[in-house]
Amino acid sequence: MAKERPIDVRFIEFMPFAMNDWEKDKFISYEEIKRRIIKVHPDFAPMPVGTDAPSSTQKSYAGEKWLGRIGFISSMSDHFCGGCNRLRLTADGHLKVCLFDNRELDLKTLIELGTSDTELLDYIRAALTNKHYSHGGVDSILKGTNRPMVRIGG
Repeated sequence: MAKERPIDVRFIEFMPFAMNDWEKDKFISYEEIKRRIIKVHPDFAPMPVGTDAPSSTQKSYAGEKWLGRIGFISSMSDHFCGGCNRLRLTADGHLKVCLFDNRELDLKTLIELGTSDTELLDYIRAALTNKHYSHGGVDSILKGTNRPMVRIGG
């Protein structure tokens, strides 16, 4: 599709979250998917350096005459934790600084208690300061407890 149309197609590696039937043998790395695409489309290659922002969650690829791009979100096999600048606010008012971290900041309750904007910013800064910049891989994630992705949002 990306070869013939000006669209971006993204492949997201299967991630271990509660209730998604994650199994190691179902996992296919972005490198393996890339190899399979190259087998069919030999002109498939990385985009020029600088195409993706340092905080990007994807690695972009295309062919020389492709109209679109293919992106890989390699959160399991080649994670991007060190450059991640993502935050998530869940539907129930909790702030997550990492999808794979079970720690959450309950902003909703803080607001209901009358916490000032300055104090809220201090809590958020503290959460960011304590952010892990590596999720430790599949085994580490599987040992932890975390909400199912459908409860986090995404």
